[in-house]
Amino acid sequence: MGLKVVRSLAAIAAAAVLSLPASAATSGWDIDPHHSSAQFAVKHLMISTVRGQFHGVTGTVNWDDQDITKSTVDVTIDTTTVDTQEPNRDKDLKSENFFDVAKYPTMTFKSKKIEQAGAGKLKVTGDLTIHGVAKEVVLDVEGPTPPIKDPWGNTRVAFNATTTVNRQDFGVKWNKTMDGGGVVVSDNVNVTIDAEMVKKK
Repeated sequence: MGLKVVRSLAAIAAAAVLSLPASAATSGWDIDPHHSSAQFAVKHLMISTVRGQFHGVTGTVNWDDQDITKSTVDVTIDTTTVDTQEPNRDKDLKSENFFDVAKYPTMTFKSKKIEQAGAGKLKVTGDLTIHGVAKEVVLDVEGPTPPIKDPWGNTRVAFNATTTVNRQDFGVKWNKTMDGGGVVVSDNVNVTIDAEMVKKK
């Protein structure tokens, strides 16, 4: 009887393991701020493109290999790190004219829906909050890349995400009209996020 009991318990345990939800395929990832950035591009005087970036990109991704729709993305960008390689322009961007970093030191993105959009491509819908205003945007994502091991034993992947937003939607409204027509700074802003992630242990 003792042997039968042991076998029964073993069978029950095996069945319990097999019936576990697919959460075993879920992994957590931290964005590596030292190898990630968020870039932006806007038209200046209607003729040229000015580019800049934010260095302080952090966040987490919870990835479900068996059902990507259950995955989540949460990103925070430090607006105080804005860098266009022009100190006076950066000072203006940090002021109340644009990001008002003293009042809004971060911008955030929190996913609401993740969909496959082809081989190695995703569409990630979520709320982008800039200047204290949240609006739904869609990120076109390439990746994540196949995982690799770095020299220190960490597992890493990367992704690239792009979108276009209208800064007026977020209350970033400063502009000037030129005498010949047109404006100093375009409303549409092209955004690119390059992120490298480390798998949580």
